[in-house]
Amino acid sequence: MGKVTGFLEIDRREQKYQPASDRIRHFREFTLPLPDAEVENQASRCMDCGIPFCHGSTGCPVNNQIPDWNDLVYRNEWEEAARNLHSTNNFPEFTGRICPAPCEEACTLNLEDVPVTIKTVEQAIADKAWKKGWIKPEPAAVKTGKKVAIIGSGPAGLAAAQQLARAGHDVHVYEREPKAGGLLRYGIPDFKMEKHHIDRRVKQMEAEGVTFHYNENIGVVRPLQELLDGHDAVLLAGGSEAPRDPGLPGQEMEGVHFAMPYLVQSNRRESDEPVNEIPILAGGKHVVVVGGGDTASDCVGTAFRQGALSVTQLDIRAVPPMKEDKLAVWPFWPTKFRTSSSQAEGAEREFACATLGIEGRNGRVTGVKCARVDAKRQPIPGTEFVLRADLVFLAIGFAHPLFAGLIEQSGAALDKRGNVKADEEAYATSVPKLYAAGDMRRGQSLVVWAIREGRQAAHAIDKDLMGATTLPR
Repeated sequence: MGKVTGFLEIDRREQKYQPASDRIRHFREFTLPLPDAEVENQASRCMDCGIPFCHGSTGCPVNNQIPDWNDLVYRNEWEEAARNLHSTNNFPEFTGRICPAPCEEACTLNLEDVPVTIKTVEQAIADKAWKKGWIKPEPAAVKTGKKVAIIGSGPAGLAAAQQLARAGHDVHVYEREPKAGGLLRYGIPDFKMEKHHIDRRVKQMEAEGVTFHYNENIGVVRPLQELLDGHDAVLLAGGSEAPRDPGLPGQEMEGVHFAMPYLVQSNRRESDEPVNEIPILAGGKHVVVVGGGDTASDCVGTAFRQGALSVTQLDIRAVPPMKEDKLAVWPFWPTKFRTSSSQAEGAEREFACATLGIEGRNGRVTGVKCARVDAKRQPIPGTEFVLRADLVFLAIGFAHPLFAGLIEQSGAALDKRGNVKADEEAYATSVPKLYAAGDMRRGQSLVVWAIREGRQAAHAIDKDLMGATTLPR
């Protein structure tokens, strides 16, 4: 695969970013793509490693055939590379931008800390495919007469809808918001992925026969039973939206918010959608973000772009090692020190730090009370301190899907974590004709896992409806 000696002759080269001082002035994407010739060079570094962990279960959830399309790019066969990539991933322009790239951690060359720039190559293939007009609607030649409803148009719902439409089913997607995309549109900031990428996929899917119904909060404005009665199958793909609530003393004060309402508001503004809630803005404020994950990082980058005076991120975890023990963890995802592009824009990071409560005056937040923690993450007496804060975001993850409305009406069995219970083979819930996929089934996870689940759920639904299926898992 690739150039046999490429990994010896060519150094790893990643996409660069606009300087932080420039990119915090706007919400647009700020990566600087590599020239085609350099992408081909990078693809040539893919070695004939024998067992390519990059596209196995340890590397890529959608099982992208990474060595194959790296080789095709190296040989300047970009269109065939695009076909290969789309055979396993409906939306490579999404994952090429926002996936954390476990494939690169699983790359054999990562044993020497110089993995193939798989994510960069993937994005380059997808972007070129759109630019060259290689991505076209693929409507089914024969219709099955079966009708499928999908609730939620995030990555799981979109992937399932596209697969089922291509199998010939009449697919209807019901979305609570005014536009499709779910977390992709309303949770992920534009500086990580601009929303025109979603819009053109929606147009492609509409041309393939998918019907989108917006402002449809199933379980609230329309009963779930109506969909079950009117369709041959219904797929729940509504995501995991209930935030983990730390229940901090003083959390009710003005200026303290969960992360997602803040990010949703910001995305609505950038898309010129109305914001009907009280504005949450970081301009001229000292911001504290509680949490160390991707959502917290998105809050950091958004706050800087809104003109925050300072941003401090609190992480209860100890400072991870700068470098992992390769022989102990490779090819699995390692715990090591990472700095996101948003954190690199000037955030202060406090590790081994517990959040004890919120302090304030006249009902308004003025600070966050913290303490250092021991190895068991318990506060150490005498280490308390207070961080100045005018705005606090709680970003410690999501517990399960929202129960009110849809889930309660479904009567579907839940697992011990509060997610809709369904296995990874049938994706069927305890309710006849009702299926579940994505974060609503597996809990909060990555976009690439949602795409995988949507594709696999489509396979299962098509097989149940038709007795057999040609859709891949």
